Amino acid sequence: MLGIKQEVLAFELGDDWNQKKVSLLEQKETVESDILAQVAKILKVPAEAIENFNEEQAVNVIANTYSFQDFKDNAIASGFNYQPSFNPIDKMVELYERMLEQQKEMIEKLERLIEKNN
Repeated sequence: MLGIKQEVLAFELGDDWNQKKVSLLEQKETVESDILAQVAKILKVPAEAIENFNEEQAVNVIANTYSFQDFKDNAIASGFNYQPSFNPIDKMVELYERMLEQQKEMIEKLERLIEKNN
């Protein structure tokens, strides 16, 4: 979901790791807490988010995020005037900037991986 390739994760985990080992890790039912902590740190998410990950819930959150305008329109139509305490456009810009930063980091990691392999 974060767009991080197994090769990049393996590179970040260290010399003992490769794409195949990361693939096997993804298939495990339980992961050692120290490895989970490393992966969470690399992905910049709390370890609990990985432990409690629910794909259906994640899809719902994304769907609800993108249907904000529908919610707002329905709320106004039903007489409920929704006035957020934040500017939704600012939040979208913030999200976009964060995504650009992650993409930049990914490119840098891939470049380091390419340099290492050459």
